Amino acid sequence: MKASARAVVIGGGVVGASVLYHLAKAGWSDVLLVEKSELTSGSTWHAAGGMHTFNGEANISRLQKYTIDLYREIEALSGQSCGLHPNGGLMLAATEGELDSLKLICSRARYLGMETEMISLEQALRLNPLIDTSHFIGALWRADGGHCDPSGTTNAYVKAARTLGAQVERFTRVQSLSQRADGSWDVLTDKGSVHAEHVVNCAGLWAREVGHLVGIELPVLAMEHHYLLTEDIPELADRETELVNTTDYSGEIYLRQERRGALIGTYEPHGVVWSPLHTPDDFAMQLLPEDFERLAPYFEVGFRHFPALGRVGIRKAVNGPFTFAPDGNPLMGPVRGLRNYWVACAVMAGFSQGGGIGLVLSRWMTEGDPGQDIISMDVARFGAFATPKYTSLKVPENYSRRFRLAYPNEELPAARPLRRSPIYDRLLAAGAVMGANFGLEHALWFAPRGMPPSETPSYRRSEAFPVVRAECQAVRAGVGLYETTNYGKYEVTGRGARAWLDRVFACRIPRPGRLGLAPMLNEAGRIVGDLSMACLAEERFVIFGSGFAEEFHLRWFWQAAPPADVAVRSLASTLCGVSLAGPRARALLQRLTRLDLSASAFKLFQVSETAVGSAPVILTRAGFTGELGYELWTTPDYFATLYDELWDAGREQGLTHFGGRALSSLRLEKAYGSFNKDFRPDYTPAETGLERFVDFSKPQFTGRAAALAERARGPQRRFVIMEVADTHSEVVGYESIMKSGAAVGYVTSGAYGHCIGKSLAAGYVPSALARDGARFEIDILGDSHSATVRLEPLYDPKGVKLRS
Repeated sequence: MKASARAVVIGGGVVGASVLYHLAKAGWSDVLLVEKSELTSGSTWHAAGGMHTFNGEANISRLQKYTIDLYREIEALSGQSCGLHPNGGLMLAATEGELDSLKLICSRARYLGMETEMISLEQALRLNPLIDTSHFIGALWRADGGHCDPSGTTNAYVKAARTLGAQVERFTRVQSLSQRADGSWDVLTDKGSVHAEHVVNCAGLWAREVGHLVGIELPVLAMEHHYLLTEDIPELADRETELVNTTDYSGEIYLRQERRGALIGTYEPHGVVWSPLHTPDDFAMQLLPEDFERLAPYFEVGFRHFPALGRVGIRKAVNGPFTFAPDGNPLMGPVRGLRNYWVACAVMAGFSQGGGIGLVLSRWMTEGDPGQDIISMDVARFGAFATPKYTSLKVPENYSRRFRLAYPNEELPAARPLRRSPIYDRLLAAGAVMGANFGLEHALWFAPRGMPPSETPSYRRSEAFPVVRAECQAVRAGVGLYETTNYGKYEVTGRGARAWLDRVFACRIPRPGRLGLAPMLNEAGRIVGDLSMACLAEERFVIFGSGFAEEFHLRWFWQAAPPADVAVRSLASTLCGVSLAGPRARALLQRLTRLDLSASAFKLFQVSETAVGSAPVILTRAGFTGELGYELWTTPDYFATLYDELWDAGREQGLTHFGGRALSSLRLEKAYGSFNKDFRPDYTPAETGLERFVDFSKPQFTGRAAALAERARGPQRRFVIMEVADTHSEVVGYESIMKSGAAVGYVTSGAYGHCIGKSLAAGYVPSALARDGARFEIDILGDSHSATVRLEPLYDPKGVKLRS
């Protein structure tokens, strides 16, 4: 075995093989894959081999399309067949909600360039004659997809990688990982030691244990998964074309042809965790005991929906473990605090996603950037809250819902409540309907007295719609209180703080007593953060951003290597906050502070450390609603007192609660974009409109050269707000924006503008078409709706109220 390598990939399943191939293809020919047993011996060998492009996240769909298209390439390069059956995919809907979901998928597919269409049940029956159409009301067909041979595909990756110089060591067990001072790794195996610049954990069922070797606890857990292979089905005997791979939402069943029979699998509601504490070292190419008694009710649904299956016998049952993350998406990317240590694991849909993951990770490792937004797969989407207990509760919940709809207004209950602010119980008493953000409970809306604090999952307007309207109107007319504890919060201190921040952020760094909007770019000039920065003193800054991206941004700060005289820390658990917004906000707050809050004395984007009532606070004049607003930050021990005193002082001002749903409506009325929805690492300052906050006069900041180049040539697309006509439901995200029958852009977020009486959609369109009044169409749940660009905010376009 070689003594050194540019990178060592641990794990010989389909994901490890893909990473190996893509690293070699990117020019790192000196790469080594080590596998403790035979290739594919973990989950890969017993996988059903399904491949499809269905995903609620557009970027993941793109990567899945790349994966499927890649198979012809590695077949040609390796001479190894992938056993491809590119017969497409069929999804069946039994309820109106499921049908809405398929219509949304269809709209998203247009911009992605994927051949997809809604079809009749008669057409579906021609694609799969086993369907009993009486159980369904609609269907969607997509050309991309089918199934492949797991062993053949994995070996095609490996053989292709070997032609590019990569090496593989089978039956080689990693025993320890130790890091040298220069960030490189000593990989000790039972066949000797390898010195590697990089290590990649692609260990699948053993990813948790490989994480333990470096002292980290990855949020992964394996579930038992069953599928059945039937005997020959008479209805398929003389059929010339293969069945289209079929997904049955309501039956929680997937189905494909296997020779002259069928393969049928289920994600049952009461799944079984496998090896919750430790994956056996000697587990290799083994199956688990069958459990027909437990699974019979779920497969019987499949036999009713596809009656021919119930008329033949079962040839074979397969029960094998697959590893999941708490939300079902892969875990990939670098791990904060560990130089040159990478993960690519929990990839349950390895034959749909493995190629794309290999591509993105190889770019990240060789070029320093993944090349596109992959936040929804990034290991940094989980923080310290993702403990083993949290993972043990969320993974089974996700498994049980793999074929259930995830409605945009639905909040899942497992492992909740977990993180709670000091006013959690007070908000519940006020009727709060809670969501969870980075494990922290936060209010979505407030049910009035007499109304249950719950919401019916739907793609359309729910019972919360009129309640959110009332919250929005109360803010615009009077004053509202919104808890901001779920924001990301960071403190940067030290003599070198200003100079370091000046390099990391693209903005002008504020002076003491001021707050500034603070975009952060990567080297490619794309948005990795849309934050705000408060300067409390010359050497002390507090930065606020998206709570979802806390670990993502902490990793970014760590990678930016703060010098010895700069300290960076999270304030997630040490600062709590509320926002006061509305024309009466000043009158309310002035009752509790000696600080002069008059418009001339405490101006927009001013910040002060002061007292509000009994609480010491960081007070900023800012907000996200477009109204006169303030944000108040204090420590948890004062927070409940601050809330109570604000509420007491606000009674005569008509103070009301408002939640995240109202905030979304209010911000879009003001044309404000939101990080992780509208602003992500796919977009640039010029595209998003954040260019006005970039200080191009600075001689150096991350992404400056790329941002200057784009500034010179102009952006290809622009972020716009559109007024959507005649709709009874709002956009969800990634719906296609159409012009003259062609998809020219896509939606990023939407809400109803309750104070302007219009449905609003945010998204990106070509710059040449981004004119005020330009007309487009958006496919919303199967219906085309006119959408008109509004370049000025529809509410208070001159910002008079904000500055009042």
